[in-house]
Amino acid sequence: MSLLTDNDLYLFNEGSHFRLYDKLGARVVTHAGTSGTYFAVWAPNAEQVSVIGDFNGWDKRRHRLSPKGQSGIWEGFFPGVGKGTLFKYHIVSRFNGYRVDKADPFSIFNETPPKTASIVWDLDYHWGDREWMASRRQHNALDKPMATYEMHVGSWRVWDLDYHWGDHEWMASRRQHNALDKPMATYEMHVGSWRRVLAEGNRSLSYRELATQLADYLQQMGYTHVEFLPVMDHPFFGSWGYQITGYFAPSGNYGTPQDFMHLIDSLHQRGIGVILDWVPSHFPTDEHGLAFFDGSHLYEHADARQGYHPEWKSYIFNYGRTEVQSFLISNAIFWLDRYHADGLRVDAVASMLYLDYARKEGEWIPNRYGGRENIEAINFLRRMNEEVYKYRSDVQTIAEESTAWPMVSRPNYVGGLGFGLKWDMGWMHDTLEYMSKDPLFRRYHHNKLTFRMIYAFHENFVLPLSHDEVVYGKSSLIGKMPGDEWQKFANLRALFGYMYAQPAKKLLFMGGEFGQWREWVHDSSLDWDLLDYPLHAGLQRWVEDLNRLYRSEPALHELDCDPAGFEWIDCNDADSSVLSLIRKAKSSSAIMLVLCNFTPVPRYSYRVGTPRGGQWQEILNSDAARYGGSNMAATWVTSAERKPHPSGCMAGPIP
Repeated sequence: MSLLTDNDLYLFNEGSHFRLYDKLGARVVTHAGTSGTYFAVWAPNAEQVSVIGDFNGWDKRRHRLSPKGQSGIWEGFFPGVGKGTLFKYHIVSRFNGYRVDKADPFSIFNETPPKTASIVWDLDYHWGDREWMASRRQHNALDKPMATYEMHVGSWRVWDLDYHWGDHEWMASRRQHNALDKPMATYEMHVGSWRRVLAEGNRSLSYRELATQLADYLQQMGYTHVEFLPVMDHPFFGSWGYQITGYFAPSGNYGTPQDFMHLIDSLHQRGIGVILDWVPSHFPTDEHGLAFFDGSHLYEHADARQGYHPEWKSYIFNYGRTEVQSFLISNAIFWLDRYHADGLRVDAVASMLYLDYARKEGEWIPNRYGGRENIEAINFLRRMNEEVYKYRSDVQTIAEESTAWPMVSRPNYVGGLGFGLKWDMGWMHDTLEYMSKDPLFRRYHHNKLTFRMIYAFHENFVLPLSHDEVVYGKSSLIGKMPGDEWQKFANLRALFGYMYAQPAKKLLFMGGEFGQWREWVHDSSLDWDLLDYPLHAGLQRWVEDLNRLYRSEPALHELDCDPAGFEWIDCNDADSSVLSLIRKAKSSSAIMLVLCNFTPVPRYSYRVGTPRGGQWQEILNSDAARYGGSNMAATWVTSAERKPHPSGCMAGPIP
């Protein structure tokens, strides 16, 4: 038997098959009345491929696959092999007598590291009808009512025969949650270290345990989305998921594929979107993974100057190979399709765009025009984004791109890369550098705060305070702040306030919201006990209230990506380290005025220009007592009056 048609083979080899997960890998099927598993794997330079596993004692001679024409795909059906079977492919290469045992590149479930076998699995529905089954007799008895609705399954509705999702309402309205004119406050987190169970060997929470606890927390905090560091199967826990071997398998460290579906489903039912980190930039050298798959450099470039990443010691995908394009784009769509993900945050885009990334002179090969741009990677990213938005126009792709590459979040047809959003890495680095300065000297670095408004609307930006900034000796967010403990918290509240005042979507890494002192460590829990202390609890309340204000006030999100939504009142008061600005909504009646003081010096009688007269009421103040502040300025209402500032400026202290 075969699941592959001639059209499948043509599209795969052409680089246009974007549903390969329905065709390749291990699939439990029934053929000629016999249940078994169909296997299919791409290994064009293999001389022989066999399936080995616990069902045949890992015997390399017994279950051999057959080549499917000239496609490079090997396939076979083996009766009696069922769900839960451990297996690998034993590949004998045509070159140099090379032999290797490989995990299935399309496996949807793998053993937990350090074990490396794939597991025959499916994404079938886990039954929840135990109560019905226990009492079925009373429903079907002859003395019970039976009113039957006759129907034809194939024509009444399109059925999802896999996991039984309960997020229909979310999926139907997802566009309004992910649109650029809607609020997006994202909680970035690592599944394995958010909370741990110390009483049970410091284990991580399972996907199902997270389903309730995480949804409760995100709702409490007012977040709109959560972004998971890569959950795809990775052999080294310390890579945080950025060195992937199982591109189609959620990590088995926390449960089954269905358990992960349940997590996403639960979050959706609570009104929370899910973004997955995705890594098409490189993959590890582990023998059981994609590297040197069939005795040749199949997924990666053969030349190390193109195919090996010296900084990360990993392989780089060969984006010019059509079958690799089919593999990667199928993978992107797989997570949107089978797991209902609401977006993909694409990691390390800069490393894909430049051939000389992290390389010295002579360590890279110029493109055909003599330049440093990776033309094949650029074309791949454009095509990937085009196909993703063609499949689901209500999701977002987000680029983690750290250079000044133009039009990353602009459509392909105008020369862009086609992403929906881009991380503003420059803002993150400039702002954190500014905030680390003693307030006494901040006047000399005022431009670090204001520079981003020169380019703020060149892209659709996300403002990230990400995991990368709280590891490897960089200190935690609260640890970066100057001064004593009270001043550190006041500074961090000011940073968060300014972040939410800026036009762009928001992202904060876990632990930052309550001021964790330690750097993030992937194999221990966040320090939740810190919330017993008033300053930490106050900071958490500040982030919660910022999220709720950001979501409820159109002026703070509707024009996040439109210059019409922002206006400086005064960005030049460096001597006072004060900024004043206006945020606007699509409606001219919705307007917010924001004042930021980046020193511990109170600014009495500070006069600010406003675009209209009448009463102005304070709605949020980071110095309020409930956030751990001094409460020097209680909630006030003031009236704007038509009066010129003595200095002739729009804002500033009255001389």
